[in-house]
Amino acid sequence: MHSFKQFLHQLRWQNICMLTIAGILYAIGVTMFLTPVHLYDSGISGTSMLLSQITPHFLRLTVFLIVLNVPLFLYGLRKQGVLFTVYSLYGVAIYAAGAFVIEEILPIDVRTASPLAQTDLLLCALFGGLICGLGTGLALRFGGAMDGIEVIAVIFAPRFGLSVGTLMMMYNAVLFVVCGAVTGNWIPALYSIVAYAAALKTVDYVVEGFDRSKAAMIVTTKPEEVCAALSAEYESGMTRITATGGYSYAEKTVIYFVVNRFQIARMRDIVHALDPNAYITISDVADVYPANQRKE
Repeated sequence: MHSFKQFLHQLRWQNICMLTIAGILYAIGVTMFLTPVHLYDSGISGTSMLLSQITPHFLRLTVFLIVLNVPLFLYGLRKQGVLFTVYSLYGVAIYAAGAFVIEEILPIDVRTASPLAQTDLLLCALFGGLICGLGTGLALRFGGAMDGIEVIAVIFAPRFGLSVGTLMMMYNAVLFVVCGAVTGNWIPALYSIVAYAAALKTVDYVVEGFDRSKAAMIVTTKPEEVCAALSAEYESGMTRITATGGYSYAEKTVIYFVVNRFQIARMRDIVHALDPNAYITISDVADVYPANQRKE
């Protein structure tokens, strides 16, 4: 009883609301853009779409989404945790329910053409992938997932010496080949790759942000001057790390500093004006969480 109350306390209504939106978006992307022109989504969703096409009509997309996804999320329960599993199952349930409502209840015809893009395969692939990617990105950003294959990839990828992304890409490549071979029509399968690419890029933007920050690692022998100049210019903090040169064994300092992409050129000029020998590297930063400022 205590653990159940603790679990309820961990639930965030903001996450539930955003997962609801994610599931609805995913249902719109699949049923209003991909399914009408026989394009395929990736992962378990794409597998469900193929199975719903080659089995009797009563075995709808909704049935396969639940039957295939639920066991995979439950299998990954120990690895991913209860909260992630509940969020993910909720997101998939919303997706399945949304797909059923659009296909069977709403007064729109999605059987032979997209209500918005008609039979234009490129438009359906691009917008279907974009909307599905938006749904996936929101689900990932708010603690869940829209596809059970992601959980399986997290569990099994290290065992095969692969990254999660590589294993998922391998699964989807096999899926699209099977779709083309089973249906005997390779054009939808090839356009499905376009939808997959659009979805991947959209997921990156949603999860990591449209304007990602940049992390600068500045190796310098003049840390006091550099830190003072950067602090005066940008009015932000930075971290100094004591280091030793690999060949010279000279004492150096590594300054870790986060900027946006518009500030990189100015930062470089400031640093090199003070220390022409400073070594600077720039890398992407997905998210920045500032430290809590508490007054004691």
